[in-house]
Amino acid sequence: MTVKLLRVGPPGRETPALLDETGRLRDLSGVIDDVDPAFLATDGLARLAGIAAHELPPIDGTGLRIGPPLHPGKIVCIGLNYRDHAAETGAALPTEPVVFLKAADTVVGPGDPVLVPRGSTRTDWEVELAVVIGRKARYLPSAEAAMDCVAGYAVSHDVSEREFQLDRGGQWDKGKSCETFNPLGPWLVTADEVPDPQDLRLRLWVNGVLRQDGTTKDMVFPAAEIVRYLSQFMVLYPGDVINTGTPAGVALGQPEPKPYLVTGDVVELEIDGLGRQRQTLAPA
Repeated sequence: MTVKLLRVGPPGRETPALLDETGRLRDLSGVIDDVDPAFLATDGLARLAGIAAHELPPIDGTGLRIGPPLHPGKIVCIGLNYRDHAAETGAALPTEPVVFLKAADTVVGPGDPVLVPRGSTRTDWEVELAVVIGRKARYLPSAEAAMDCVAGYAVSHDVSEREFQLDRGGQWDKGKSCETFNPLGPWLVTADEVPDPQDLRLRLWVNGVLRQDGTTKDMVFPAAEIVRYLSQFMVLYPGDVINTGTPAGVALGQPEPKPYLVTGDVVELEIDGLGRQRQTLAPA
C-alpha cells in the first residue's frame, strides 16, 4: 500500500491518519500511537503495508487542522544546494554540501501561522524538499544504501531571518531556528510514491505572486548523495529530517527594496505529489 501519512487535530493532540487513494482521510489511531521516530524505527511503514485503507474509520476533514506529519528527532539543512539560488546570492557553487542544523521545535503544521521575530526586518521564504529518514544511517557506502534509509518525503518551508543568519556573528542557526520557522507537510509521502526525488517541481507564492519555480533537477548534490554524505559526519536516525535546499527566487536574491515578509503576508508553497502549504505571517 502506498501511503500519505499525516496528523490532524489541535496542536499537541494530533491524531495519526492517512490519505487513501480516493483522497479520503482515514483514522490510524487504532493501529499506531503516532507518526514519530519510534514508529519509523520499529518498521511501522512495513506494518502499515498489510492494512486495507478502506477498512480504516473515515475522518471528516471539514475545518480540521493538519499538523506536521511527524515531529523530527533533528533537522539537518543543506545550504546553497541549487545552482540558480547560489547564483542569485552571488555565492560560488559548493564543492561539498554546506551543512547546518535547525532546531526541531521550529516544526509546525503546513497551515499554522509563521511568526515574524521581534525586531526582524529580513524574514525570508524557502520552499524545500524534506527527506525523512526511516532507518539508522551511519557511514553509508553508496547512494543506493542511502536511498534504502529514506522513509519518504515532505514539503518543508525553511523560513529564515537573513540579518540574524548573516549579520549577527556568522552563525546561520540564529536565523533558522526562530519559533514556527519550519512548517512541514501536509503529508509524509512514502518513498515508493516518489519514483525520482530529482524530478520534482517546487513552487512558492507570496500574496499570490509566484516567487519560486524550480526543480530538484537543479540540485548541486542530489538527495541520495546528501544522505550518504551526512552519514559520514553524524548518525542519522529514524524520524530525522533533511531540508535539501531551495531554488532561486528568495527575497535575499531580489533587487532592492527586497520584498521580505511582514505581518499579514500570505505564503503558499507546493511540491509535485507532496501537497501544498499556506501560512499567514503574524507577529511573534
